[in-house]
Amino acid sequence: MTQQYAGTTSDHDVPTPDTPTSTYRLQLHPGFPFAAAEAAVPYLASLGVSHLHLSPVLEAVPGSTHGYDVTDHSRVRDELGGEEGLRALAACARAHGLALVLDIVPNHMAVPTPLRLNRPLWEVLREGPDSPYARWFDIDWRAGGGQLLLPVLGEPPRRPDEWTVDAAAGVLRHGRPGAPPREFPLRAGTERLPLPALLAAQWYRPACWREARTGLNYRRFFTISDLIGVRVEHPEVFAATHAKVLELVHDGVVRGLRIDHVDGLADPEAYLRRLRAEVGDDCWVVVEKILAREERLAPDWPVAGTTGYDALHRLDGLLTDPAGVAQLAARYARLADTPDWEETAATAAREVLTGDLAAELAALERRSGSDLAPAVRELLIAYPVYRPYPGGPGPSARALERAAVRAGADAVEGVRDLLLRDPAFAARFAQTSAALRAKSLEDRAFYRWAPLLSANEVGGEPGGPGVEPEEFHAYCAHLERDWPATGTVLSTHDTKRSADVRARIAVLSQAPEAMDGAGPAADGLDPQLRWVARQSAIGLGDAPERAARLAAALLKSAREAGLRTSWTDPDEAYEARVPELVPPAPAELPPALERAARANLLGATLLHLAMPGVPEVYQGAEAEFRALVDPDNRRPAVFPREALAALDAGSDPRDVSEEKLALTATLLRLRRDRPALFRGYTPLRAEGPAARHLVAFTRSPDLLVAVTRLSHRLAGSGGWRDTRLPLPPGDWHPVTPAAGGTPHRGTPLVATLLAAHPVGVWLRG
Repeated sequence: MTQQYAGTTSDHDVPTPDTPTSTYRLQLHPGFPFAAAEAAVPYLASLGVSHLHLSPVLEAVPGSTHGYDVTDHSRVRDELGGEEGLRALAACARAHGLALVLDIVPNHMAVPTPLRLNRPLWEVLREGPDSPYARWFDIDWRAGGGQLLLPVLGEPPRRPDEWTVDAAAGVLRHGRPGAPPREFPLRAGTERLPLPALLAAQWYRPACWREARTGLNYRRFFTISDLIGVRVEHPEVFAATHAKVLELVHDGVVRGLRIDHVDGLADPEAYLRRLRAEVGDDCWVVVEKILAREERLAPDWPVAGTTGYDALHRLDGLLTDPAGVAQLAARYARLADTPDWEETAATAAREVLTGDLAAELAALERRSGSDLAPAVRELLIAYPVYRPYPGGPGPSARALERAAVRAGADAVEGVRDLLLRDPAFAARFAQTSAALRAKSLEDRAFYRWAPLLSANEVGGEPGGPGVEPEEFHAYCAHLERDWPATGTVLSTHDTKRSADVRARIAVLSQAPEAMDGAGPAADGLDPQLRWVARQSAIGLGDAPERAARLAAALLKSAREAGLRTSWTDPDEAYEARVPELVPPAPAELPPALERAARANLLGATLLHLAMPGVPEVYQGAEAEFRALVDPDNRRPAVFPREALAALDAGSDPRDVSEEKLALTATLLRLRRDRPALFRGYTPLRAEGPAARHLVAFTRSPDLLVAVTRLSHRLAGSGGWRDTRLPLPPGDWHPVTPAAGGTPHRGTPLVATLLAAHPVGVWLRG
């Protein structure tokens, strides 16, 4: 049986080196540097991937576990092994037939500790608007009275003896007993002034971090004041911040780029055109762009596509039963007494815009004028996608209507006119819109509206997550026609739950009665969080360190929801009781639902690896990978080297984890060795009473894929019965153990096709 899993190398088609057949994401940090990645290369090559996708590698805040807090664009990070280590990794990868894709961060830099690590920012703080680096950052000097607000202190400064001046070093220090001092650059000629005058004379004002909410006068990443926005729209800033990355591309060290948070840029299209001109046509470029369900990527962007959250939503939705979601929503509403999804999302948007993003809203209102300020607010709240683009589709008619009801039709039209005639206002409106969608949906509403947690993923629609086969096929046809090299994902460093956790939770949409045991909360703990705890426990199952991981995820969920506690104003007594919601033993699914979870896991895996686009495997997710929200999903990678070697030697898979590993290796190797098999897309439609439970298609004329969906509902309705799948002409030979080694032709029974497995892959021979 196991030999049927092995990828064939006959009719070998060599892909071009710069278009991946698949990517494998590695999270680099001081505990997993370039040398560790290099040690994993032989295994990853054997798995079948073509490109290694590295998290950001430029110099970052010391100890950073992710690398998105860049401090120096001109250097590869020393803590990872420096440029020498990166080039050695690239050479090792090349020797094994692999190439590197690099995650880059054009939108922001760190406001680090110590501040001098970010030299451009340090110089702006020292020299003010006349600094040659002043154009690097979006700073509204007038809003700050000529000073940049620096919300970096734990408490407001109160006493003169907290400050010391080191004239020789040219620094101002702030410190309290028991806390390390913070250093700031002194403006030239101010070192001998009395302290009040000295502080007033600086180009910055150190302040408590709480002042950022209303007083911040620089653009930041979302609501994170430790990340300051960078103005890459200026050619000299682009050149300075991309020189090292472009050198790595031109030297062949890097063959592809992932652009982080492209929506944060003032003009994403212009940025991408400049980048494309620099890297050439052969470099594979994808953008982290969150698309709403009906939204499409701008067709004239010079990229291969997105990083794949739009695919994730369709894959998850295909394995979700809409009828069951509605039943879960009714149960959840009775238990938690919550409004529906649309009201939850709108309330969260209003809270975030007028609270966490109050400084950003105030900046827009100043630009628009008092008459239009209410309409600015209401349009942002009602906007249906992450951000508008000049010349692109505007907000939906429904969004305009909602905004007009609250702010007045004339005012809304006034804002729309302003967006068209004032590019600076339009850019800042768009950047604020992207931050608002991310913070209000992903980081608040998703934690408040929890009927089915597997639906609460970036780019998803918790209020209507189901995707019918026809919609999935239409989406795949769109990708194959317009974006054949786009990225697709199931698990990432940012997913709130890994794909395999979501696969387990999603079975609840087929058996909503399984949530009846959530019950009322204990005294002092809200029922909403108890519901979240039960679904999270079902998703994580008996994973290692389950209790501690669940407790951490539940605490984060409670803080993000902001209903009883929050990051900025924690209720310590409430938070101390959150671990009480962790079940004392692993939450086990009944055998029938365990079988459905297995079908979901294998179905999502196969569809992801066979559909149009370039699939990405997250570190360790080639086998079963159960992870909750970060930092849990960034735990050290576990590579199943021994298991893969045993499978390749002929062993049968021992469990669902090894089934997934075998399936993943089969598809990745087919993609690498015979890429022509994965061109074209033709849906196949089953006939009979259970036709809606089968998703089938061909890639090229010679590769056939079939997946069972909603298998628990299928079993409850009597199984496949006489459902059949008309096959294209020829003999179809299985390469996975769906039905032993028997070839099929004509119109076989689906029960015969999938006699031994919920999914199958066949080649025409």
